[in-house]
Amino acid sequence: MAERQYSDEEAAAIFEQASELEHTALPARAEGKGLTLSALQDIGREVGISPESIALAAQSLNQAGQPVVQKFMGLSIGVGRTVEFDQPLSDADWERLVADLRTTFGARGAVRYDGPFRQWTNGNLQVLIEPIPNGHRVRLQTFKGDSRAMMGAGTVALAASAASLLAVALAGNLHDTGAMTGIGFMAFMGVGMFIAGAFRVSGWARRRREQFEQIIARLAQKP
Repeated sequence: MAERQYSDEEAAAIFEQASELEHTALPARAEGKGLTLSALQDIGREVGISPESIALAAQSLNQAGQPVVQKFMGLSIGVGRTVEFDQPLSDADWERLVADLRTTFGARGAVRYDGPFRQWTNGNLQVLIEPIPNGHRVRLQTFKGDSRAMMGAGTVALAASAASLLAVALAGNLHDTGAMTGIGFMAFMGVGMFIAGAFRVSGWARRRREQFEQIIARLAQKP
């Protein structure tokens, strides 16, 4: 099986963590299309970082998982994280995960079993476990549906007000106070709905990312 290629950003994170373990200076950043673990270990040797520390740092990065972001109008309305464990998760691990989810999100949620697949859901919040050749893949994902609906409605209202203004202008009725007042009110409501939706989603996305990272970290720590 081909070795995984680490991006420049991932390589920098691996070197940073490994250097902290051994209190060694960071190597000069290696630019490229991607580096394998062996190549990272070779670079580490040149500055006195052991291959073992590089491997541990790489494993930590792998276990942190890949973040997933779903955007709407440039704002994060959906966040997620996918992590692959190189060993199977036991029934006790699953039960511990469910208990952690219920505590973290303050919700009982619904548990579902479908053969080797396991799922915990609470509204738009979903946690899935699926088997892979050497272990299990864990997917955590959620999206802020109400904020998307509010921003979408605000966008529609703004578009409608712009179209109405254009129609009034083409008809030569810009002096019509009633029409202009209605258009202004529609535009005001559109801006208000969009801002309200954007305000709700900004802190929410950051908080959910932090919670997902903490849940994965606790799951990785076998009791």
